[in-house]
Amino acid sequence: MDPLRDGDPRQVGAYRLRGRLGGGGMGQVFLGSSRSGRQVAVKLVRAELAEDVEFRRRFAVEVDAARRVGGFYTAQVVDAGPEDVPPWLVTAYIPGPSLQQAVEKHGPLPTEAVALLGAGLAEGLAAIHACGLVHRDLKPSNVILADDGPRVIDFGIARALDSTSHTLSRVVVGTPSFMSPEQARGQEIGPSSDVFSLGLILAFAATGRSPFGTGPAEAIVYRIVHDEPDLVGLPSRLAGTVRRCLAKDPGRRPSVADIIDELAEFGRTTTRWLPPTISTMIDERRMQTTIDLGSGPTAQQRRGGGTRLLDAQTGHPHRDSGRSTARRQDRAASTAALVLPLLCIPGLLFLTFEAAGALDERGAPIALLWTNLVLAVVEMALLVVGVLLLSQRQAAGRGIIVTVGIVVALHTLTPSLQAVLTGALVPIGDLRGLLVYVISPLTSVAAVAAVASARRSALAH
Repeated sequence: MDPLRDGDPRQVGAYRLRGRLGGGGMGQVFLGSSRSGRQVAVKLVRAELAEDVEFRRRFAVEVDAARRVGGFYTAQVVDAGPEDVPPWLVTAYIPGPSLQQAVEKHGPLPTEAVALLGAGLAEGLAAIHACGLVHRDLKPSNVILADDGPRVIDFGIARALDSTSHTLSRVVVGTPSFMSPEQARGQEIGPSSDVFSLGLILAFAATGRSPFGTGPAEAIVYRIVHDEPDLVGLPSRLAGTVRRCLAKDPGRRPSVADIIDELAEFGRTTTRWLPPTISTMIDERRMQTTIDLGSGPTAQQRRGGGTRLLDAQTGHPHRDSGRSTARRQDRAASTAALVLPLLCIPGLLFLTFEAAGALDERGAPIALLWTNLVLAVVEMALLVVGVLLLSQRQAAGRGIIVTVGIVVALHTLTPSLQAVLTGALVPIGDLRGLLVYVISPLTSVAAVAAVASARRSALAH
């Protein structure tokens, strides 16, 4: 959130403005607060649009329809001033990043998160369509990520621009990269147009790119109308749903109810819907608006050189619910789960050659030598595979690390146990003594820690 500028209003209707949240083709969006202290998002229409009589008429009609939209996955319209100069609109404020911001900063979302995103957005679209509205401008920047699911914002308002787009060259009704073919052609659109945009959003969330590429708006629109989408890199569990959403023929696209049924199943296999990095972004937004919502003693108190934050709505000292601490622990465990298995590999290499040489000198059976060698090589390969899979947030990676980690912990203790049980003690200063008394136990400890971290990690949840 940016601070207010010199020319910005300080009050819109009954809402006091606190800062700038962003802007778009229709106007500037501000963070505001109601008289009771409730946080809201206030959209102020641009002056040139406000002067257009037809725009104001359509804006009033669309706002009236949008105020009837409910549901869990939309940012509710709570107030509006369509007759004011300039017109304005107030919605519930969702303290979280947009999907665009989250993917740009942290990359594509895990498969389960994309599925739950799609189910939530489809349910939000169902509520919008039930009120006779079509979003018309569904895109990643119009999707806000919250702790309890995504929220669709700016629904229905784009239609108010239709009547002015031919006179205001700067106004774009819809965003080229997320338009449906019929919308790009300027044809009449319905709910299935939003379904196409939803398919584009899911592909973007899962791969970090548009399935119709980048470039000038005209080139993107041409590919949307004529070319097949590039779905390379899209997880197979999502590819079928996304491909049907991106059908050129609106009649062949699934309904939002069908999409909910297909994607909601993912919700039964995960306990968290967002990865820890994005949950941290949400916490930071919430904290930032808590701090910035006021100034002076009502927002914070200084005691003993420190700052004591007060809750923006209740006035009581702000208390962390513990979620931030839990997420920091999740991030630490996730990092350890990726690093510790790799730390076992040097010990396994040392064990492979030094232990084999020691056994060979004692006349150990050749089969035992090969067993040690093959087992160590397989363990190293599987640990690398497990780390790669876990880094891609695949649950199989966690399973491999846990299973192989237990085997490695037992295997690397073998030289030490052999030396103790047989009485064939090796001098500590000897290279093999280093293996027996230092490297093997440390590798075993690293393997046990890797198992514990992988089980704790949120990467595969």
